[in-house]
Amino acid sequence: MLINKGVSSGDIVTIKLTSGEELVAKLIEENPMQIKIARPLVLTMGQQGIGMVPYLFTVDPDKDISMSRSTITVLETTEESAAKQYIKATTGIVT
Repeated sequence: MLINKGVSSGDIVTIKLTSGEELVAKLIEENPMQIKIARPLVLTMGQQGIGMVPYLFTVDPDKDISMSRSTITVLETTEESAAKQYIKATTGIVT
């Protein structure tokens, strides 16, 4: 049986919001009231399948974003292939 050790600062995480949106972002820090993330992307369906687009278009993409825990239903480590796609989309680095 695998033990889930949760998420840690620096992890690429998937966040499911109470609104139904699913985000992928880098976790900066967390506490009982909120989380802080970097470069959040929202999943969207396109002609080529699932894609990632900026979650906030009018905010500086280099600014860390704080989110209330009350808006989050799931916070979990992102699956490896999706995390690699996120890193490529946000940094241009292919892992």
